[in-house]
Amino acid sequence: MNQYEIAVLYHPDLEVDLSKAEAKVQKIVTDNGGTVTATDNWGKRKLAYPVAKQEYAVYVFYTVDMPGAGVAKVESLLNITDEVIRFLITRPDLKAIAKAEAAKAEKAAKAAERGDREDDDEKDED
Repeated sequence: MNQYEIAVLYHPDLEVDLSKAEAKVQKIVTDNGGTVTATDNWGKRKLAYPVAKQEYAVYVFYTVDMPGAGVAKVESLLNITDEVIRFLITRPDLKAIAKAEAAKAEKAAKAAERGDREDDDEKDED
């Protein structure tokens, strides 16, 4: 199974009752052999340009584990789903993500080390 990220832009009128539309997309994924591992709802945002005569959309990002054969089926089903204005399915670069997290941890460790030294210097001055 491969990991994918699916960005879905829902119709802005669905902001109040988004649960039915989200359940529909999750059912599409599970029916094609995938599992939704994480969901990130960004809420209603303004689009850079009008899409389907809409200025706003509700942004929801899904992290999905799914076989490669299921991606084409999910794409075709999302194309005909009325609630979805646009979508994008990508494979995350797991090596780059791991490298960025390692660099972030290293930077935090160095900052903590510097912070400890500053505390020691202040104590010596007193």
